Formats: sequence, structure tokens, C-alpha cells
Amino acid sequence: MKSKPRLSIAQIWNMSMGFLGIQFGFALQNANASRILQNFGADVEHLSWFWLAAPVTGLIVQPIIGHYSDRTWNKLGRRKPYFLTGAILASIALCFMPNSGSLAAFIPPMFVGAGILMIMDASINISMEPFRALVGDMLPSEQRTLGFSAQATLIGIGAVVGSFLPYMLAEWVGISKVAPAGQVPDNVIYSFYFGAVVFIATILWTLAKTKEYPPEEYARYNGGEESDEEGSILDIFKDFAAMPKTMKQLGLVQFFSWFALFSMWVFSTPAIAQHVYGASIDDTSSELYNDAGNWVGVMFTVYNAVSALFALMLPIIAGKIGRKRTHAIALALGGLGLLSIYIVPSQTVTLVAMVFVGLAWASILSMPYAILAGAIPGGKMGIYMGIFNFFIVIPQIVNGIFGGPLIKRVFDSNAIYALVIAGVCLIIGALTVNFVEDKDEVVE
Repeated sequence: MKSKPRLSIAQIWNMSMGFLGIQFGFALQNANASRILQNFGADVEHLSWFWLAAPVTGLIVQPIIGHYSDRTWNKLGRRKPYFLTGAILASIALCFMPNSGSLAAFIPPMFVGAGILMIMDASINISMEPFRALVGDMLPSEQRTLGFSAQATLIGIGAVVGSFLPYMLAEWVGISKVAPAGQVPDNVIYSFYFGAVVFIATILWTLAKTKEYPPEEYARYNGGEESDEEGSILDIFKDFAAMPKTMKQLGLVQFFSWFALFSMWVFSTPAIAQHVYGASIDDTSSELYNDAGNWVGVMFTVYNAVSALFALMLPIIAGKIGRKRTHAIALALGGLGLLSIYIVPSQTVTLVAMVFVGLAWASILSMPYAILAGAIPGGKMGIYMGIFNFFIVIPQIVNGIFGGPLIKRVFDSNAIYALVIAGVCLIIGALTVNFVEDKDEVVE
């Protein structure tokens, strides 16, 4: 098998640039979807049910996109056609999401919003999955950690701006941050419009700057193995049954990590509104509640900014102490950060907590993929990166089904306990990293 050539730093950044736009869209969704749905009438018990739209679409879409992207080659390339298709659809959904109320005369806006959330997440998944596979396609083993760390940094940058934008438009530009009941504030609406532009622009950058290996060259770099173009969609189930041992081991780590993240994304706004601001979640149109919602955007900005910076250091740290140990320490620190919000309910502590969450987030976005890529057989990068998404979306689905009722009925709608559960799950995830086999890890 011919060794893949090393790529320049510029080439690595260019091929991952689209992730900046992808995460810009995700950040707007993560920080504002609960707020939008609550404005349309959703209560805290049902929030996680509406958020099921995201992981369910990921469960279905990513393996299918991975399967077909392994078998695609046209004028655009192998992975790039999916980048572009997903970007166009996601940008349209970003424009419609905060305007769901305009259709209230025909369908309850809450259900329109949930439907658009599903479309938006499916579209983002169409773009995102091939980016993971592209790093495995293009980079030799010794550059994989760098490649996934570059993606994590760009994810962090996109998420910083996406999370902070509603707060910035409200507090710095003076755009209205409140709206009548049943409507979304202007600062959120304009943020989603801007996100749509950034999404499509960064995807186009990657398309213009990245040249994929054609089929013959791709086969030489993967031991002559190339996916059968006539392969059936049912091959997904065969590949799932034959998944590498390392993927199964990482699955347990991913379960606890993404169960925690889902809790944080869904319940941060009501948790901070209640526990830190003392606001009532029964009046989501109040200025105090919207101040809390804007502050959650600031919190998410902090953890994403820290993630972007820490991701640059991950290749160095992992080279010294190993990818597994790096990931375990980062997850544990993130868990302790979330627990601290419950222990000391103050705005300052929430920002300190988000620093530690940022360390965990950077590692979650890079270390599992860097470990996994070395265990995937040639010609199967797309499908196995798609199947690996099962271990991301299944914990979110479990949380989505049981999380809302658990918080309402067991914890009397005190959403801060969702963050406590998230912190504990990250610490458990850190412990399970020890059981993962990293086949080609080299520690200096």
C-alpha cells in the first residue's frame, strides 16, 4: 500500500474550512432552539422530545451519506457533492427556523419549528459526515490528529461567533432582544440569517480549495481497496456487524459523552434562568428569562472559544501523554466544570465551568476520530464514520425520550439537575477511555 503524502498546513485548514460554517449553524441551533420552541409554547418536560429531531435524523442520514460517498465520484469529487447539497439545504432551514411563527395560521408554530429543526439537522449531517471521512481519505496516520484538531479549532471559531452573535446584536448593536409572546426576538432572527450566509460561504471555500484523490490514486493509498459502486444500501448492516473492535470500545465512551452534551444543550437555558438568575420558566417572554437566554449564548461562546484554542494544543499533548490519556483528562475536567454550576450558582462560575467544558469539547471533536481512523479498513472510511455516528445519536435519543420527564417528575422541573447528570456522565466517560485500544498510537 502506497503511503499517503503529507499535506501542508494550509491544505489541511482549507479542506476543513467548511466545518466553521457547519458549527456556526449548530451553535445557533444549540443555543437558541430551546428558547425558540419555548417561545412557541413548548414546556420544559417536552423540550427534549422536540430535540429528538436532531439525533434521529443523524441516525438515519449519516450512515446513508457515508455509504454513498464511499461510492461517489463525479466532477466535484467524492465527498464534495454532499458538502454542497447539505450546505444549500441547511442555509434555507436556518432562514426559516426563527420565522416558524409566520405559519401559525396553518400549523401550530411549535410543530413547524420542530419540523424545521429536523430538516436543518438532517442538512447539517449531510455536510458534516463527509468532512470526517475526508480527513481519513487525505491524511497519513501521523497527520490525523492534526487534521481532526484543525477541524475542532474551526468548529470552535464558528461556534464562538454563532453562540455570541445574538448577545452581540442585542447588547452592542441595539437590536431588540424581546418579542411578544409567540414570536422570536429580532436579534435571534438576524443571527440565523447571518449564519446561513456563513454556512454556504465556508463550504464553497472548501470546494474551491480542496482536490480529492481520484479513484485510482485513492485505491493505491488504501491497499487497492475501493468500495464497490454497485454495493447495496443493505451493506450498511453488514458493515455494522463487522465494525472494528476499537469502534465498539469507543462507543461506550461516546455514549456517556454525548448523553452529557445533549443535557447541556437542551437544558442550559432553563437551568441558568432558574438556578442563576432566579427567573420563572413559566414566563419565557420576560426580560429576565431572555437575559438568561442571552447569557447562555455567552457561556457557549466561552466553551467554544476555549475549545478552538485547546484544539491547537491537542496534537502536542497527545504526542506526549497519548490520545487516550488526553481524552480521559479532558472529559473529567468537563464533568467537574458542569458540577460546579450547581454547587456555586453565579455568572462568574458559569464562565469558569465553560472553560473546563471547552477542554472536553475540543477532545470529543478530535480524539475519538483520530483513534478510530487507524482502525478503519481502506475504502470504508465514509461508511464507518457514518456508523460511528450511531454512538453519538443513540445517547441523545435516550436522553431525549427520558430526559424531559425525568427533570419534570423526579426533580420537579429544576433543570439544573440536568447539568448535574451531564457532569457525572462526563466523568464516567473519562473512566471508560481506559478500555479503548488505540492501534497506531505513538507516544514520544
